[in-house]
Amino acid sequence: MREKRQACIGLGDINFTFAVYIQNQPNMEQWLGVTTVVPLQETDIEAIGRACGNGWRKVFNVYAKVLYALDNNDFQFSQLAATWQAYRDQYLLQENSATALLFSAPALNLVEAEADKSKRTVHIICGRTYAKQLLNSEQLNTELLWLDEEFAINFEQHIIVCPYFDYRQLSNIKIQRLARLLSQLLQGKYK
Repeated sequence: MREKRQACIGLGDINFTFAVYIQNQPNMEQWLGVTTVVPLQETDIEAIGRACGNGWRKVFNVYAKVLYALDNNDFQFSQLAATWQAYRDQYLLQENSATALLFSAPALNLVEAEADKSKRTVHIICGRTYAKQLLNSEQLNTELLWLDEEFAINFEQHIIVCPYFDYRQLSNIKIQRLARLLSQLLQGKYK
């Protein structure tokens, strides 16, 4: 049985199981008016980077690096392409990718959870400041276990808060930590 979601707004596969929530969205006319989750085409990431700047290139690059760093026993994203760059260009946020970059508040109003927890949606919120804003405005109605100043987790709802998807904030070392946390999330325990 699939999770039932509130309306989501963003880029990616409407049937996502890996959701990243970000506070801003590309300042391009074609993306500012979206009211659902819209799949990207192969050239869209490059076009957004060209039109909206290096910050958006970093978001997409870090997203692909995170997916590519995940344990293959828990996630199969890296098995689709030889490099994270190829994955970004050929699969990330496209139809049937199971990935989404969402501009709406986290879609956590689950009616019934999957029996197999590994099939449940993973929710990643980019940035402690954004997560706290969502909590304070009650757009995120859950409790988070803060592991430190940058990372928080909620095992029941499959949520992780991590640094913003930028090279300086989510360095390669922190990407590796996030990858470990995501595997632990699926296993239901923090080590």
